Amino acid sequence: ANLVNEAALLAARKDKTAVDMRDFDEAIDRLIAGLEKKRVMNPKEREIVAYHESGHAIVASSLAGLDPVHKISIVQRGFGALGYTMQLPFEDRYLMTRTDLLHQLSVLLAGRTAEEIALGEISTGAQNDLQRASDIARAMVTEFGMSDSVGAINYAPQKRSRFLDVGMPNDSGPYAEETSQLIDREVKRVVGESHAVARRILNERRATLEAVTRRLLEKEVMEGDELRAIMAETVEATAGPELMTEN
Repeated sequence: ANLVNEAALLAARKDKTAVDMRDFDEAIDRLIAGLEKKRVMNPKEREIVAYHESGHAIVASSLAGLDPVHKISIVQRGFGALGYTMQLPFEDRYLMTRTDLLHQLSVLLAGRTAEEIALGEISTGAQNDLQRASDIARAMVTEFGMSDSVGAINYAPQKRSRFLDVGMPNDSGPYAEETSQLIDREVKRVVGESHAVARRILNERRATLEAVTRRLLEKEVMEGDELRAIMAETVEATAGPELMTEN
């Protein structure tokens, strides 16, 4: 209902007599990412954001089982977002496998990884990504029994929502210090391995990273179809048979 109302308001502001798909598209942007801001980033920051969002989008489009990328933007919006990569699901999902969660981690870490590869430097822009990745990795280890070393035991100190965007409690939990250290090592391992997957993909698709970033710097907003077309073109131009059959 909120989406329809927002789209109708946008159409009315443009003196339209009917709502079209462009109004719905803009309404989705507003509801998910917030209002567009008119402040202009300096060229260096703009380049960092473009690489960052390109990294998210490329890794999200390279791993199986993930929601398809709908749009990439380096336009500043509300909630402190300097850019965003939007994925829209084909259908509702109620369960996630360990592989699904590991792939999500790689996507979250891909923005920072793109900065490392392309610029040899990292920025503060990955703060939210790192928080979300840490929460998911810790939930995998302490709640979902997805660590062989820790085992199929729930070490969560308190019940929480099943949705992974809720932050982890600060309480260390009713378990021994040795277990706490094991959990910390496993969380670090899970995050580190997912980071390595993102790094491998972006190193293999280095030409794609440059092409998507340059296109974003040129037009600021890219639809998912254009992203996939660029990925197909750059893979065909630069990759060997092994990479070309990855998807």
